[in-house]
Amino acid sequence: MASILVVGCGDVGYRVALALRGLGHRVVGLKRQPPPAPSSFPILTADIRRASTLTAVSTEFDLLLFIVSPGSREPDAYRAVYEIGLNNLLTHFATAGRAPKWLMVSSTSVYGQNRGEWVDESSVTEPQSATAQWLVAAEQRLWMADASHCVVRFSGIYGPGRDWLLRRAALGESIQQQPPTYTNRIHRDDCVAALVFLIEKQLAGAGLQSCYLASDNEPVPLWDVMCWIADQYQYPTPTALTMPADTGQNKRCSNARLAALGYVFLYPSYRDGYLKPPKPEAV
Repeated sequence: MASILVVGCGDVGYRVALALRGLGHRVVGLKRQPPPAPSSFPILTADIRRASTLTAVSTEFDLLLFIVSPGSREPDAYRAVYEIGLNNLLTHFATAGRAPKWLMVSSTSVYGQNRGEWVDESSVTEPQSATAQWLVAAEQRLWMADASHCVVRFSGIYGPGRDWLLRRAALGESIQQQPPTYTNRIHRDDCVAALVFLIEKQLAGAGLQSCYLASDNEPVPLWDVMCWIADQYQYPTPTALTMPADTGQNKRCSNARLAALGYVFLYPSYRDGYLKPPKPEAV
């Protein structure tokens, strides 16, 4: 079995580490702050933004999962982890003469398309936000180090603890209906499962593509999602907004490459992920 370093043990990273450990791999986590509770696998404390804190971190790993959180939406926070932190880690391993496989988590925010276009891994990445520009730079830096490294771009993550759309629906917000504005989503559990799936492929020498777009099977107008949620949860029906024809419509993300590799989504669409659980039967 493989030795794997998970850099960034937040909600998704920690669950990936647990799943990999369950498959028999040796897993070590790396966090900026000590974990709040004991873990079933070692979690080291180091700040990748400061190279001096990495000196005691072993380089004896077969694969590194880079799944960090900037801690804020400020561009400087993104630069700190996706430029400085990434370079510190690459240098740390290169200095030791070690070259593990890398899997880096990025975001579909790297796409600047905003007219409802379909995008995939070959689409141009010209993001509008400064934070997404740092993500694009990090992807390029990783591939410059080794073209065989792999990047996974997640769309909007939802699931336990990520109930932004449910809260908006509960408030009965007005929603743009025309022109349609598209939402691309992936359930937290599919984030975990897709990463484990790709890591297993990497370790098996499957020869992955350099990039995979991970979003569920159904990019859909936000109006449709919010109306469906309102019906499921008995929330107020949203008020439809008709906007000028040149209003932004976001993009539609294709997961065809990931599906062709064999990944099957646990939650193929928003209807599966947002389905209201049945009430427990009375005893």
